[in-house]
Amino acid sequence: MSGAARDNTEYAVPAGVLGLKGPVEKPAPGTLPLRGDLAHMALAGIHLAAHYVIPHVHEVGATGAGLRLNPRDDADVVSQLAPGSRFELLDVAGEWVWGCPGPQGPSGWCRASELAPAEA
Repeated sequence: MSGAARDNTEYAVPAGVLGLKGPVEKPAPGTLPLRGDLAHMALAGIHLAAHYVIPHVHEVGATGAGLRLNPRDDADVVSQLAPGSRFELLDVAGEWVWGCPGPQGPSGWCRASELAPAEA
């Protein structure tokens, strides 16, 4: 997604050795920006994932965005993001994007077209 802003000042790779100190309860789907294959960079050292991603910051478009647990039109909308609100993009799959308003969640899929156009 060209034109996306990357906010490296807010989320940076943590310094030092990362490690989990014991069992961590797995959050419910759609809560934290955490999947088995990737997680938001802010969750490094708290939750285990194969990859941690520094998000590309976007703005939600004029009609808002519905976050879904799955990248399908028939999936239930579990959270609605207001127009103009922050969306931290973590993954792209065709016309669908996965992300969150921030590391505290909620997280989910929305259509890329629900995000505001990138400024030129």
